[in-house]
Amino acid sequence: MDRPELLVVVVGTGTEVGKTWVASAALRSLRDAGLTVAARKPAQSFAPDDPTTDAAELGAATGEDPATVCLPHRWYEVPLAPPMAAEVLGRPAFTITDLLEELTWPDGIAVGLVESAGGVRSPLAGDEDGDTVTLVAALMPDLVVVVADAGLGTINSVRLSVAALGPVLDTHEGLALVVVLNRFDVDDDLHRRNRAWLRDRDGLAVVTSVGELTDELVAALRAR
Repeated sequence: MDRPELLVVVVGTGTEVGKTWVASAALRSLRDAGLTVAARKPAQSFAPDDPTTDAAELGAATGEDPATVCLPHRWYEVPLAPPMAAEVLGRPAFTITDLLEELTWPDGIAVGLVESAGGVRSPLAGDEDGDTVTLVAALMPDLVVVVADAGLGTINSVRLSVAALGPVLDTHEGLALVVVLNRFDVDDDLHRRNRAWLRDRDGLAVVTSVGELTDELVAALRAR
């Protein structure tokens, strides 16, 4: 089993910020450009009446079976954080180590993308520190993509998320971070000011479209 040439983890500043939409659109763009891609969702929770799941959306973008993107025993049909959902459903508790041991890739993947659940400090597994920060530290990816809403409150949420990831970024030399302001409207003054603040004052790499994110991913791949 090969590690993807470029390993990317997509995280969010919270729920409903559009992680799956951004990740799927970027993967589809990379695939259309002729690159081999794969996606993994270590665990997913959802409402039973949801018309689709994150794994299905990611699989549609990469051409993979949703059961490959997220193993069926990690599908939790309750809209709670995965370890909470497992508890409510009476299913076994699991750890970040369990999720990591289940994470596999096909050979020859140019870009492999792992999408987390919720925000960076949301419970992802039952460990005391079983969140996305711990997952990122263990995976040692090449790039972390932080998806945030472009509107009111985004500076605070991005800063908190980046600060939580700070120790990992400091420890892993070469680990890069890109912020995606999702649903960005160039005609919205607040959106433009948020982008400028995060770029100019916080020194963050900020993109506002799938095209820009795809360019970042391709550049990171070429730099490998």
